[in-house]
Amino acid sequence: MTDDGPRVPKYYDVKRALLELTKTLSPGQSLPPERTLAVRFETSRTTVRQALTELVVEGRLLRIQGKGTFVAQPKVAQVLQLTSYIGDLRTAGLEPDTKILEIGYITADEALARRLAINPGGRVLRIHRLRLANGEPVSIDTTHLSARRFPRLRRELEVHASLYETLHNAYNVRLTDAEEIIETILATPYDAKALGVDVGLPMLLLTRHAFDADGNPVEWAQSLYRGDRYKFVTRLRRP
Repeated sequence: MTDDGPRVPKYYDVKRALLELTKTLSPGQSLPPERTLAVRFETSRTTVRQALTELVVEGRLLRIQGKGTFVAQPKVAQVLQLTSYIGDLRTAGLEPDTKILEIGYITADEALARRLAINPGGRVLRIHRLRLANGEPVSIDTTHLSARRFPRLRRELEVHASLYETLHNAYNVRLTDAEEIIETILATPYDAKALGVDVGLPMLLLTRHAFDADGNPVEWAQSLYRGDRYKFVTRLRRP
């Protein structure tokens, strides 16, 4: 008696065939319409659509409503390290840009006060930014810093492009250590609109708690990255 293994769904065969097809195309080139692909692979348009959708979610294809489906650009590979967003993208050969969506002071609740080592009810500067690479939205950042420790930071950021450079140049504070947690979540309607993606697209959520050389907390931030455009790289060493 032989074990033939689990049955492979039809759409998965189509998905593998589409992957081979994309290898013959350049980033930005369009794929044939669903109807044409269904005829080529001798299957239904529903099966083709399911295969295309998975490839879009994985970041291998890009779907533009009303225009079609295209081969996606390679994902941006970002090394997990305490460097600025601007420097990281320029190292990757991309042109960074940042749009401040909202900046202002909030009152710290107990959880945020504990993270920043301030008293509950203390003032915190909250910076909400949209990040772009070569003009394309790729992430949304929300950063929190103690207003008492960094007076006039809001004004300083109007002069300096990078937050980390501002902390170093204006306040002589350099981040030396951080704890970073990576999770997956789905894009909300707000996130989808800001990043130009479909609602429910898998996203990468990075939560960073950063400290200075004396071990004092400096920043608590959350960054939401497009799962179809980003991947993260780190190097591991045996202790």
